Amino acid sequence: MQQVRKFIKIGLPLALAVGILWWMYRGIGWEELTDALRHKMSWTWMLLSMPFGILAQVFRAMRWRQVLAPTGEKPRLSTCTHAVFLSYASSLVVPRVGEVLRCGVLKRYEGTNFTLSVGTVVTERIIDTLLILLLSLLTFLTQIPVFLRFFRETGVSLGSLMNQFTMAGWLVTAVCGLLALAAVVLLIRRFRLFSKTRSVLSDLKNGLLSVRKVENPLLFWFYSTGIWVSYYLHFYLTFYCFDFTAGLGPLAALVAFVVGTFAVLVPTPNGAGSWHFAVKTILVLYGVGQTEAALFVLIVHTLQTLLVALLGVWSSACLALRKSHFLSFQ
Repeated sequence: MQQVRKFIKIGLPLALAVGILWWMYRGIGWEELTDALRHKMSWTWMLLSMPFGILAQVFRAMRWRQVLAPTGEKPRLSTCTHAVFLSYASSLVVPRVGEVLRCGVLKRYEGTNFTLSVGTVVTERIIDTLLILLLSLLTFLTQIPVFLRFFRETGVSLGSLMNQFTMAGWLVTAVCGLLALAAVVLLIRRFRLFSKTRSVLSDLKNGLLSVRKVENPLLFWFYSTGIWVSYYLHFYLTFYCFDFTAGLGPLAALVAFVVGTFAVLVPTPNGAGSWHFAVKTILVLYGVGQTEAALFVLIVHTLQTLLVALLGVWSSACLALRKSHFLSFQ
């Protein structure tokens, strides 16, 4: 039974990601990828995008620390940052485990109440969900004229565009949607486990409501906005890495960013497979070739995932050194 659970948590998401990626790239040769990396890609723009990926996580750590303050918990910002870095890195191995892991890091290194911190994480997720839903609505409302003009000028109807989806494409979309729903249900059940006793339920409630008592609401919303602006710039600047995406503009990047954000809900390592499929579809809608769009999402996702992994390794090393330094004085 334990082996089955491990497979469901690790093996199944990984198998899904590999399956989608194989299906997407089965017709693309290794030579095309290496040619894109060596001759068609601007590494300068890629390097310029990376600090915004780091900044988004730092903003998240700063907001988390601010939300924890009304509960009486005041962990060091460095520990909060390491916990966030590790949470994203751990989710590359086991999807969705990061939310719980970063609370465990604070408990271990700062003595923070675990259930209180879980409540604040849930609150953060609710705020982020509301923000991304609002952003999604505004994005698609502003882009309706673009889509209508695209259909008018190219003579492509919505029906014919949908017909370009193969049966495998529709199957991937359906599976990703069902798995995203299953991930949400699993998270709800996981957080319910913390409410088995009255004291735990009280701590969870206090964590959830802590956002109402933050000392500086404007700073809280600055951090919240900064997280998503940084994530967007982390993605948008990569458009300038390639000639075929450089001219699409910030609004096209925003549409792809929003769609990709929802695709990451599918429980695969860092949204692998589902994110590639979703963002590629949007790029093709904006006129990018099938092969070029596929190469773009593969390169961008791989390098950004590598950044997440490196940050996790760095934070793990920093916390290990901190622990050994503490023990040396015992």
